[in-house]
Amino acid sequence: MATQSLPSDPIDALLSAHGLRRTSAARRVLGWLLAHPDTSYTHAQLQAALVGADTEAATPLDRVTLYRLIDRLTQVGLLLCRVDSQRVRRYQAMPPSVQATPHFECQSCHRDSPLAGALRANADDLEKAAQTAIEALRALGYQDMHMDFAVRGVCADCAGATPA
Repeated sequence: MATQSLPSDPIDALLSAHGLRRTSAARRVLGWLLAHPDTSYTHAQLQAALVGADTEAATPLDRVTLYRLIDRLTQVGLLLCRVDSQRVRRYQAMPPSVQATPHFECQSCHRDSPLAGALRANADDLEKAAQTAIEALRALGYQDMHMDFAVRGVCADCAGATPA
């Protein structure tokens, strides 16, 4: 009797498609970030989140392994890395087919918030501007690009304002 292979895990498929080994650590990290697409994490925040979520994991990820893994995931384009005004790196899953990722960085609490929903109608204009810039750079020979738009200031919570 022939056995039928089960459908491939989407996280394993992503890792394989990007030339990465399908280790349990890689699956845990990428799985967590894909499950929280609108949240960016510092290395320490990601490590803490994984420890809290990994009640079944045999061993927690050590700091160095996590650094190397997020570096590899970023290099192949599965993670987006942003450096805020305090020079802190924040990582999140790369949104599929996104050329511009507008976000707001609070200078007080350092929370990173996506702006796509807040921009609504203007998000299309931003996407068109990003696409035009990327096409111009591609014509000059640049490759594998994405654009990251950051607005920095003080968020409404830190400013003490109550949303309308």
